[in-house]
Order: sequence, then C-alpha cells, then structure tokens
Amino acid sequence: MTLDIRPFETPLGAEVRGVDLSQDLDDAAFAVIERAWNEHSVLLFRDQSIDEARQLAFSRRFGDLEIHVLDQYLHPEHPEILIVSNVMDGDRHVGIYDAGRYWHTDLSYMAVPSRGSLLYAIEIPHDAAGEPLGDTLFASTSAAYDALDAATRHRISGLKAEFSLANRHARLVADGDPGAVLSDTHRDRAPPVVHPVVRTHPITGRRSIYVNEGQTAGILGLPEDEARDLLHELCAHCTRPEFVYRHRWRAGDLLIWDNIPTQHLAICDYALPQRRYLHRTTLRGTPPQ
Repeated sequence: MTLDIRPFETPLGAEVRGVDLSQDLDDAAFAVIERAWNEHSVLLFRDQSIDEARQLAFSRRFGDLEIHVLDQYLHPEHPEILIVSNVMDGDRHVGIYDAGRYWHTDLSYMAVPSRGSLLYAIEIPHDAAGEPLGDTLFASTSAAYDALDAATRHRISGLKAEFSLANRHARLVADGDPGAVLSDTHRDRAPPVVHPVVRTHPITGRRSIYVNEGQTAGILGLPEDEARDLLHELCAHCTRPEFVYRHRWRAGDLLIWDNIPTQHLAICDYALPQRRYLHRTTLRGTPPQ
C-alpha cells in the first residue's frame, strides 16, 4: 500500500488514499493514519469493502471500543457496532433513524464521552437524479476556538456546562417526533453530566469549544438569560461555514472523526423507500479536561 494523505480545503478533514481496509495494515502504515487523524480530525477512506469483523479490527487499532447506551440499535451479533439507519423491521426501527438531527458530539452526555467514531456506509439514499442524500456536516470546534476574540476566551475560561441525553430527546419530541421519548432505563443509564466549556485535547494540546445544540442543556454559574444567550452564541459560532466540511456519502465510504475538536450534523433530506444503512463503531474516551 502507498499511503497518500490529501487534506481538504477546510479547517478539518483529509482523504486517505492507497489503503485497502480489507487487508491488514502494518504498524508503520497505521502510525501514518493515526498521526493524520490527530492532525486533521476527520479522515475519509473511499471505496472500501469490509465486513463487520474488519471494521471492528481496524477500529480497535485506535483504542478500546464501547457499547452505545441506546442498546435497541446495536448489531445483533456485534454489540460494539451501532446501526445508523432509517430501515424498518415491521414497526421497529433497526437503527438510529434521525442520524443526529442537531449539531452534536457523540456521547457528550456521558461522564466519559467517546474519543472518536468510525462510520461505514453500506447503503446511501439518492434523489431522482441519482445524487446522494443524507450528507454529514463536520465543524472544527478547535478552529472556532482559535477564532474567538481574547475577551470571549477569557469569559468562557473555567465555565462548565451540563450535558443531557434527555435534553436531546426532549428536543426531538418537541420537534414532532413522539417516538423519541426516552425510556426510564436509558434515562437512568445516562444521567446529566457536567463538562468544561473549553476542552483541551489530550494528544495535540489544542483547545476547543465543547458545547453543542443537541446535547448541552445549559451553561452553569451564570444568570439564566446570560447562560442561554452565551450557549446560543457559542453554538452558532462553532458552526459558521468557514469551520465546516460537508461530506457527501458514497457506499463504501468509511469515515473516522475525533469527537474532541469537532461536532457534526446529519442532513435528514431523505425518507423511505430511500434507504440509508451504516455501521458505526465508537472509541472509548477520557474525561474532558
């Protein structure tokens, strides 16, 4: 394999060419990929043909895997794989069907959020003209932090925010999805947690803004109106177009992203019979600092 790392013309993201993930990678090749991941935050591998075992093996090269709290959407034979899909089995969704309707960072509502995610596209919906649907947008929250003025950096330094899975599901219900009511079991598994608003990457040392519209319930230690306005301001700042890479999916894409300096948004512009089916593995992280 001849590795070729091609950065995108955005603050994050690069395509890795010359890699066949159905074959074993030697340590030297993987070290190049891991360095590129830490540098670019999002890596794309096009035209892959891998089964569940290969995805799991490649994912474990980056670290330990975790099992998602929403266990009703886990792969029946491989619980480390979360199914992301709008496909139905009778009246049951086989996977997470909204696919991340709000800007979010995976599992930021857990005491120890995930380090990264690897998403492999098996089926991608298309419009009548054959154009792919269901794009995913990724925002660099480290580039967003770097772009803050000194006064705002000082203002948010030391602040903490509450994150909540229940907050996400309450938003879904309020937006007209009655099926998104969170069960008591899942609510108990993911009680509200508190994380710093400014997070430091444990490997690169870069700082990033660690709040998002989908899972951050509020900023603590400020008057309610001020906290609400600041959260809205930070979320809007993080997702400004100049910080965003938009990924147009193709079947066979494998995308890995770093959840510490990024957040992402799935564009839900498709509906059955347009099918979307992907497999996601999730890397265990460390407590935010």
